[in-house]
Amino acid sequence: MPKKRLNRIKLVLVEKEKSGKDLAIHLGKTETTVSRWARNEIQPTLETLYEISVFLKVDIRELLVSTAS
Repeated sequence: MPKKRLNRIKLVLVEKEKSGKDLAIHLGKTETTVSRWARNEIQPTLETLYEISVFLKVDIRELLVSTAS
């Protein structure tokens, strides 16, 4: 069964010219954790997703894959 893409963190990091390391430092998380979020292996909490959106200066909805058909 293929892994579901639930977030767009990796894409938004690229769009904003930020690295996973930058995000990890800002959040006080490990680079491994941020990498796992970016690869959709695990998902950040809603609170962490909000902090990511503040750091990247985007609406939180831009970090999520749309479920609209």
